[in-house]
Amino acid sequence: MSLSKDQIAQRIAQELKDGWYVNLGIGIPTLVANHIPTDINVEFQSENGILGMGPFPYAGEEDADLINAGKQTITAKKGAVFFDSATSFAMIRGGHVQLTVLGAMQVAKNGDIANWKIPGKMVKGMGGAMDLVASAENIIVAMTHTNKKGESKLLTSCNLPLTGVGCVKKVVTNLAVLEIKENAFHLIERAPGVSIDLIKESTQGALICPEIVPEMQLS
Repeated sequence: MSLSKDQIAQRIAQELKDGWYVNLGIGIPTLVANHIPTDINVEFQSENGILGMGPFPYAGEEDADLINAGKQTITAKKGAVFFDSATSFAMIRGGHVQLTVLGAMQVAKNGDIANWKIPGKMVKGMGGAMDLVASAENIIVAMTHTNKKGESKLLTSCNLPLTGVGCVKKVVTNLAVLEIKENAFHLIERAPGVSIDLIKESTQGALICPEIVPEMQLS
């Protein structure tokens, strides 16, 4: 079985370390805040000007003045702070964010990422993604392994406009966890019940598979 979007976020939450400052992109990455291990403290930063984001609010408890960069209502942890966009991007460009989790339309085997524009479609702009991929120490991509047509999103090279070059370190999809190194996707874990053959069929870029690939451990 392939993972749900929430399960992808749950697996990414396992990558977080105590004391990290983390930026969550729009889409699947925002769900990561709902799955933080209880034994660590992580501060979530949003480029629209908040440090200390909490999980999504329960229905009926939303505050329209508390939103993330994707305009979703959020909660704020005790001690959270609010600031202007210039201060937010000073944090990002200054290298003070240990991890960025982004969605993507395509990722290449060398770590290139395309996540902001499909030619011919209207977009407001690339947002903060280009600053994030240029500045973060570590970048993990959360996305589905294939698009709606069944075509691989893990490619030899991206054919959509790039957001960043050679920056992605790891990809977590609905089928697998893959590390990017040595100009290839290295299969680390597979989703429960998902075969290695299916992952191979769904990956267009170079894929390195060990003899034994463990299944993800999800609660």
